[in-house]
Amino acid sequence: MENGPLQVLTVPTAPYPDQRPGTSGLRKKVYVFQSKRNYLHNFIQSIFSSIDLPDRQGATLVVGGDGRFFSRPAIGVIVQMAAANGIGHLIIGQHGMMSTPAVSCVIRKYKAIGGIILTASHSPGGPNGDFGIKFNTANGGPAKEEVTSKIYQISRTIEEFAICPGLRVDLQTLGKQAFDLENKFKPFTVEIVDPVESYANLLRNIFDFAALKELLSGENHVSIRLDAMHGVLGPYVKRILCEELGCPANSAINCVPLEDFGGQPPDPNLVYATDLVDSMRDGQYDFGAAFDGDGDRNMILGKHGFFLTPSDSVAVIADNIFCIPYFQHKGVRGFGRSMPTSTALDRVAKATKIELHETPTGWRFFGNLMDAGMLSLCGEEGFGTGGDHIREKDGLWAVLAWLSIIATRRQSLEDILKEHWLKYGRNYFTRYDYENVDIDAACDMMEDLEILISDKSFVKQRFAVEDKIYQVEKADNFQYTDPVDSTITRNQGLRIIFSDGSRIIYRLGGTGAEGATVRIYIDSYERKLIFEDTQVQLAPLATIALKISQLHHRTGRNGPSLIT
Repeated sequence: MENGPLQVLTVPTAPYPDQRPGTSGLRKKVYVFQSKRNYLHNFIQSIFSSIDLPDRQGATLVVGGDGRFFSRPAIGVIVQMAAANGIGHLIIGQHGMMSTPAVSCVIRKYKAIGGIILTASHSPGGPNGDFGIKFNTANGGPAKEEVTSKIYQISRTIEEFAICPGLRVDLQTLGKQAFDLENKFKPFTVEIVDPVESYANLLRNIFDFAALKELLSGENHVSIRLDAMHGVLGPYVKRILCEELGCPANSAINCVPLEDFGGQPPDPNLVYATDLVDSMRDGQYDFGAAFDGDGDRNMILGKHGFFLTPSDSVAVIADNIFCIPYFQHKGVRGFGRSMPTSTALDRVAKATKIELHETPTGWRFFGNLMDAGMLSLCGEEGFGTGGDHIREKDGLWAVLAWLSIIATRRQSLEDILKEHWLKYGRNYFTRYDYENVDIDAACDMMEDLEILISDKSFVKQRFAVEDKIYQVEKADNFQYTDPVDSTITRNQGLRIIFSDGSRIIYRLGGTGAEGATVRIYIDSYERKLIFEDTQVQLAPLATIALKISQLHHRTGRNGPSLIT
């Protein structure tokens, strides 16, 4: 306990017009938070003010993050402002670090009012990188739009914030710290917790750890390679996969969290997870996986670097879902995918007679369905997969789900996937990202594109490329009516659906810190199994997508920043 009560101050401030949270919170370049006076304080106060005073008075709040540059000073401010705003108890991961899935787990376990996660996910870190603040609500999931809109409206009119500037917390030592504040009847407490243990215990109750240990360290064990990309998940991989499940220590690479993630974006894809991709090529490892900065995304590879698309990943997990004990006990209530994700999951849902939900991009839509008991497994094409054990996508969960399938079927990842394609057919899927595009140019292009595809004459149009002809069957701007509360979410992406089921989707936005990101998604289904390169197979549709949108001409770009 500190000597004497600590002073609580009300500090005048001026609003900023650009603090609208996106699907993954508020993301900006680090220098914005560092250079703009009270920029961080304003947004944190807006979060607290969005919670009614009686609800936050004495409540518990969880704080964690991926450990990126600027996290520690930000946590110091959050602690001081939480105390001044009536929060009674903070739970913080040791060193200020806790993966996004673990934050969701801890919120739910301790019935907290919510959590603040300091992450910019897979975006670059370091002094010249990105920083982000995300607010999760009491269900453990990302705040709904009504909450983020309220935070934004408060941020536009904010005049003052409350802070306890003399409060200093030790983030290294596990246990509780208590502080007396002036005009407060109860002490303000901060609890520093092991960031791994609660989450690891949850996983123990989902998967058969004995079977996984036999797979990974038994007599006929598989060899795996795991790349934490210097993000928050390094200690989780070491504790759970190596120490508990018996993987050799050298199975795990880049497991020391770094503020700049070693100078590379912590983005688990074929472009940035080069350490994993290179180490998988020679066939030494049977299974590989990489994780992003905050641990909610995953990329999985088979032997010789065989690439598993996120769309195929969730479909195969769905088809083998009872290899996971959790679902044997709880049953399966529904499958879900984001609209741009390939329709591979749809075929499994149809065959198993389990309801499928197609939602906008953003995990909060899945969370609402899970809270209503309508959804058990879901995925997004952006390397996100998860179940209803928490309300976030979960990279390590996805890896353990796949290892559970391999342990049950005793087949390689590649053989399991090829059998899946033989059974259901194959979806070829790719995404082109055009990053940091001029916002006005991107918006103008999307507006003109919507006018074009909304014209009645666009339906039934035929596009010929080489020997292939595609006829438009449907074109629209996707909107979603939530079956739980009937809320309507509009303008979620322009869709062109062809008569053979192929799709071209255009979306504007993303979760970057500057400029606009234009994304083109291409999805094509083949019932007959052919082993064609994805980009070759989808080249005709890519040509059509660029022709219809005139994207290169409208944005001044000759090609995408990233292809996944």
